[in-house]
Amino acid sequence: MLKLSLPLRLQLSLVIVIGAAFLKHHAWSNLLVYGAIAFLWMWLLRVPIRKLGGLLGTELIFLSLVALPLGWERASFLLVRSLICLITMNSFLLTLPPHSFGIALKGLPIPAPLKENLLLSGQYLEILLSEVARMQRSAQLRGLNGAAGWLRYASTAMIGALYLRTLDRAERVYAAMVTRGYNGQLPIDSTLRPKERLTILAAGAIATCITLSSYFQSFAHN
Repeated sequence: MLKLSLPLRLQLSLVIVIGAAFLKHHAWSNLLVYGAIAFLWMWLLRVPIRKLGGLLGTELIFLSLVALPLGWERASFLLVRSLICLITMNSFLLTLPPHSFGIALKGLPIPAPLKENLLLSGQYLEILLSEVARMQRSAQLRGLNGAAGWLRYASTAMIGALYLRTLDRAERVYAAMVTRGYNGQLPIDSTLRPKERLTILAAGAIATCITLSSYFQSFAHN
């Protein structure tokens, strides 16, 4: 895996996503450049392909339902652009060590209260996912193997139990944080090193040039 600090990896991922998101519609050549960058980012981070493929399949099914009513020509560009953004962010998330979301948030230039809310949301999401994994293992021990068996096991009652178990664990985590001196503010201030700042500036400049060129090309054609 590429030896980069977590805040730097997050900010580079956001640079790619924001740059691709602001591309002018139907600027396919610029979008292909971002696609190559996204695949390079995936390769550098050594992302597990099977997990990435499963996430992308689920996310794209939902996105296709939203985009297809806009028309095939517009929807195709939106879906490809969304795929590139999802590859970039999922590559970052799938290679994120456990309980390190707060470290990745440290370098973002956003208000501290928003950082705290994102950190707590990420922590509770980890709790939820761990409870889902435990319930899946429990279902397998009861002989409910495969996706169909898990769907039969995840009845309304089990979803309610999942919510209660997750809520109980979240309360215990919060109580442990209060015991350790949590007072509503988290020590999440951090600054990037000079070399990391230069890397972000260079990546931002490259993304800005790629994105702006999509608008200049449309002006030239007109």
